[in-house]
Amino acid sequence: MIRIGILGDIGSGKTYVANNLGFPVFNADKEVEIIYKKNKRIFIKLKKRLPKYFSKFPIKKKEVLKAILDNEQNLKKITKIIHAEVRNKMHHFLKKNSNKKFVVLDIPLLLENKINHKNDILIFVQSKKKDILKKLKKRKNFNYDLFKKFKNLQLPLDYKKKKSNFIIKNNFSSKSVNIGIDNILKKLKI
Repeated sequence: MIRIGILGDIGSGKTYVANNLGFPVFNADKEVEIIYKKNKRIFIKLKKRLPKYFSKFPIKKKEVLKAILDNEQNLKKITKIIHAEVRNKMHHFLKKNSNKKFVVLDIPLLLENKINHKNDILIFVQSKKKDILKKLKKRKNFNYDLFKKFKNLQLPLDYKKKKSNFIIKNNFSSKSVNIGIDNILKKLKI
């Protein structure tokens, strides 16, 4: 099995690329949403660590946001609990898809959390900052302070770009991205 990791800035279009490669995708953000809605064990752990913020199950996204914005340390506490569960889900996904030739890992902190392997194929999705911000501001729950906190968790984009095997330039037209995807698939001889 060959793992394809998708890298790039927050809001650069990583998930679009991941979903259009044509392989099984592990989407960490989607898994976090499911954990908040359905995993009572994780809720209990969060409530124990941060009782001021988590009172009722299922976990509401606004509770998580408030905890993160109130105190920088809360983000570390939350991610420590959530990331362990996301890793478990990823291992289950990899085991389930072990007979597939390729799988895609759409994990925002792939390099930062050392989830990547030496032989992974890395694709960097490159977008202009102004285009990303314009796109993010259209999101219903966009919060600039939160955006900055998550950005601070990330390695520099130049580093991620250098580590990548392929770069897809995304100007937020599906045509340009799809051409980039097709070129990568040809180079991988798929």
